[in-house]
Amino acid sequence: MEVLDRAPAVSPDGHAVVFMLSIRGQEVEGAIARDALEEHFWLPRSADATRTLKTFEQGRNRSGAVAQIKLLARPDEPLRLGVNDFVAR
Repeated sequence: MEVLDRAPAVSPDGHAVVFMLSIRGQEVEGAIARDALEEHFWLPRSADATRTLKTFEQGRNRSGAVAQIKLLARPDEPLRLGVNDFVAR
């Protein structure tokens, strides 16, 4: 997995961070829900966009690994990571 040059950004509604991944030579846009960052990456509920992106960057390896697993399991679905994607099973 390689993260592409396009910088992650907070979605216009503020409910997710949108990012790009390169997996197996394919560029894929993904998103991680803000509530997943709050619950599993300790993002404060009152955090602004700068803090949200910093938290995403700090958890990039973990979210990237989960994204890769999810893409392998469901390659035809949009890549959206939510709270349940980070729950140990």
